[in-house]
Amino acid sequence: MLFQIKSYLQFLWNSKNEHAVHSPFVFDMVTKCLYVKKKPKPNPSGREQAKQYQVLKNYRNSLLENKNTIEVTDFGAGSKVFKSNTRQISQIAKTAGITKKRSELLFKIVNYFQPKSILEIGTSLGLATSALALGNPKAKIITLEGCPETAIIAKEQFGKFGLTNINCVVTEFSNYFKTLPESSARTGEANPRPKTQDLIYFDGNHSKKATLDYFELLLPTISNESVWIFDDIHWSPDMEEAWQIIKNHPKVTVTIDTFQWGLVFFRREQEKEHFVIRI
Repeated sequence: MLFQIKSYLQFLWNSKNEHAVHSPFVFDMVTKCLYVKKKPKPNPSGREQAKQYQVLKNYRNSLLENKNTIEVTDFGAGSKVFKSNTRQISQIAKTAGITKKRSELLFKIVNYFQPKSILEIGTSLGLATSALALGNPKAKIITLEGCPETAIIAKEQFGKFGLTNINCVVTEFSNYFKTLPESSARTGEANPRPKTQDLIYFDGNHSKKATLDYFELLLPTISNESVWIFDDIHWSPDMEEAWQIIKNHPKVTVTIDTFQWGLVFFRREQEKEHFVIRI
């Protein structure tokens, strides 16, 4: 906790708002996406967004009301909250799931970029997945979850709320990346990994080694328009080290540090720049 407080104070010291952003690409994203006011405008587009926000709220409330327990299989860096693997679904949603503010922000990012293919590493109860799915209902989403019991709850939620563009795969993440073919058209394999991924949300293993392993394994899927989002980049000293390595990678051109998330872009036409933005 002390480490995260110190990191947040450093973040506040270094962070800027849109007035300090000179990149047109990042300025547009900040002003037209990240800083868009929460309350949707009273036009057809705004009314549709309000409906989607209500679905996100209902999805969350449905989990918060679920007092059943499940046995969680945790392959990641572990929990700073739970001491036992037997956990109440409502408590997982309350303490370990993405926050309401972040789910709406994730919705806005997907809605802004309109990615056609999305990969999520770490489904959990599907709170973030629902935001990804609603942000672009036409996108094809593959979400990976290592815990079978957690995946069952997420799949039930997807069906309950009519989120039909999600394929939830129960797997150990690195095995999935290593064994699947690059092109489904060529191999005809089940659960194929598309040759490119328009957006990847990394939220499955908060350790330096795993984060960097996934980064390297998934680099062949990037395109010039790819958007990668890394969760909890200031979660630990190791995660901060991983974030620095990712920022310095030669294929990475633009990054945005929002403290909770690290956004990564591979746009070849962009000058290499790193931004620290308050949201």
